[in-house]
Amino acid sequence: MANHLTPEELSKELGIDRDAIIKLCLEEGVPIYHGKIDKHLFQAQLQAVAGASSSA
Repeated sequence: MANHLTPEELSKELGIDRDAIIKLCLEEGVPIYHGKIDKHLFQAQLQAVAGASSSA
């Protein structure tokens, strides 16, 4: 299974809006390299953001 996905592929796989994925990448510093995002890095950052917002 591929680890580097386009925002569209990541959107389909995780069930998150494509624009929300790009916004999170820009806000949290997740790199988009040649139009692809590291899936594991994105998921780790998504969990960190979710954890931070639930404890606030």
